[in-house]
Amino acid sequence: MWTEELFGVRKPIIALLHLRALPGDPHFGGDMDEVICQARKDLIALQDGGVDGVLIANEFSLPYQQQAEPVTVASMGYIVGQLKDDIRVPFGVNIVLNALATLELAAATGACFIRSAFTGAYMGENGIMNTDVGRIARRRKALGLDDLKMLYKVNPESDAYLVPRDIATVTKSIIFNCHPDGLCVSGASAGSETDTDILEQVKNAAGSVPVFCNTGFNARTAAEKLRFCDAACVGTTFKYDGKFENNVDPARVVDLMTIVKDIRAGL
Repeated sequence: MWTEELFGVRKPIIALLHLRALPGDPHFGGDMDEVICQARKDLIALQDGGVDGVLIANEFSLPYQQQAEPVTVASMGYIVGQLKDDIRVPFGVNIVLNALATLELAAATGACFIRSAFTGAYMGENGIMNTDVGRIARRRKALGLDDLKMLYKVNPESDAYLVPRDIATVTKSIIFNCHPDGLCVSGASAGSETDTDILEQVKNAAGSVPVFCNTGFNARTAAEKLRFCDAACVGTTFKYDGKFENNVDPARVVDLMTIVKDIRAGL
């Protein structure tokens, strides 16, 4: 699998580097240097703790926008540029709810992978979302990003498809129509546990396409989830007290990665 080639291990753990609110966001504190300083601290804690990759996301740009403003994209590009010398693992980027902006950001920063809801029509607190995967695929080609890995969300957290469909059917449709590099299976929200039954159904339908446990991965459930997924994206679990709003706790990173390495040793 390409995941083993890129990250150098089986069952890689991709840590979420959640950026604090950015310029233009309602909760921005007014100091970009502070945002960058905290991001650097979290990045170093994650890497020193042994994670295999990092996904940089504007997770605190709440409430999210369906179309990111230029200042958001510019801010994230600036932050990634400031962190670049400190990044020691393969990294990806994600502008929440904005697949095209995420792709453009990857082109500018040299990211190895991106994650987004590239397909489907769904609704939630952010309103009704209608994706345009055909445009994304063509823009990717135009930008010469053939090597960029795209991780497709099979079931976007916090939202629901406008017309409910069996998750295996959704998986097969995404694979047939879009040729995804990876499939992400989520819980109800960031930090919420991904249902193991759904994870298993997606894995059974995915064939050779890597499946990622996208939310709620933790020390207690690591062995169970890694039975059915090829990788995991981990954010909230790595934070102090396991709370979304907190910063990264170096001890929690080490604890989880120690468990994951033991699981890998038994594969």
